[in-house]
Amino acid sequence: MLSAFGRAFRTPDLRRKLLFTIAIMAIFRLGSFIPTPGVDYANVQQCIAQAGNNSLLGLINVFSGGALLQLSIFALGIMPYITASIIVQLLRVVIPRFEALHKEGQSGQTKLTQYTRYLTIALAILQSTTVITTARQGVLFQNCGLNVIVDDTILTSIFMVITMTAGTGLVMWLGELITERGVGNGMSLLIFTSIAASFPTSLWSIAGGANGVVNFTIMILVIVLVIGLVVFVEQSQRRIPVQYAKRMVGRRMYGGTSTYIPIKINMSGVIPVIFAASILAIPGLLAQFGDQTSEWVIWISNNLVQQSSPLYIAVYTLMIIFFCFFYTSITFNPDEVADNMKKYGGFIPGIRAGRPTAEYLDFVITRITSAGSLYLALIALIPTLVLVFLGVSTNLPFGGSSILIVVGVGLETVKQIDSQLQQRHYEGFLR
Repeated sequence: MLSAFGRAFRTPDLRRKLLFTIAIMAIFRLGSFIPTPGVDYANVQQCIAQAGNNSLLGLINVFSGGALLQLSIFALGIMPYITASIIVQLLRVVIPRFEALHKEGQSGQTKLTQYTRYLTIALAILQSTTVITTARQGVLFQNCGLNVIVDDTILTSIFMVITMTAGTGLVMWLGELITERGVGNGMSLLIFTSIAASFPTSLWSIAGGANGVVNFTIMILVIVLVIGLVVFVEQSQRRIPVQYAKRMVGRRMYGGTSTYIPIKINMSGVIPVIFAASILAIPGLLAQFGDQTSEWVIWISNNLVQQSSPLYIAVYTLMIIFFCFFYTSITFNPDEVADNMKKYGGFIPGIRAGRPTAEYLDFVITRITSAGSLYLALIALIPTLVLVFLGVSTNLPFGGSSILIVVGVGLETVKQIDSQLQQRHYEGFLR
């Protein structure tokens, strides 16, 4: 990885792209510390020190790089865009028009991207309103009696909503700038920046507690182990061989080639973890607005809010497994793949074209997804279980899935840098 970056910086064109990407990431981090007009920055810092992170909004806070609790102009970060992208993908199953646009190619993808942007702005308005409401009611910072919003008037709240929504639009534009003029996927790199920025603080808090050096060392070893497991699994794939029969078109012969269908073990990425965490946050959010002395609120707080609760771990694991199968079934359609192979004369050796091919692909996908879902649940729970075992109350941001995102984005970025380096250096091919 270091050698790839070294060779990239020695290439003028790639060096400009890398420096441009780093500059955009720096601007994104700078905006995370600029408070929204109407927020008392000093009181916010005191409330963060006293109350710590609110686990109910931890997902958004991680993807904003801690900007949510800072109530900055980038408080929502890239989370509205991620949610909008997932919703648009899911709507392909429900709305035939979206599925038709997906199959149209570049023009259809452009329209879907435009719909995603509109939905992002709508979600940003909704989420910013929720954040401001929880901040005004004291739910955002638990056990903190300080007033973080200077003026509680409606006009100030509307101005704060507009500012946070505009910040989300700016973050979305910065991500697209990286994709067009920089290196790698812009949205993924902004997520990478947000999560990586939260790691040093969390690790340092572990080192500062009781048995800090021992716990810190164990946690570092666990993180290295998880990174190694993620790299091994994310690079692994099942290759299903495909052969194309020879056919004459006019005076030319086509086909007769062999290729394969690469199937990753974890085809759904980190999306099942996001879905599971988002749904599990709903009961805790509802409990915050109820009577704190009632039995149902106490039960939810003890079982569905505390990440160390056995019930929380069990439900979290089952939901990750369910969403792995659900999302994989949406993104990979065996019937469609089998029809496309049959249309172009392709077949899997030993399997008849058509329906038998679709059944075989469905059988393979089911087996691989079973292993992939267990792997994803294990990655998401390992750091939490280790921290419970060590008796440390500080959690790494969003558990092991944050490591999965960081490593995955890092691998993809290095692959893109290597591919661009190969395009610019032909000596090896000419020799």
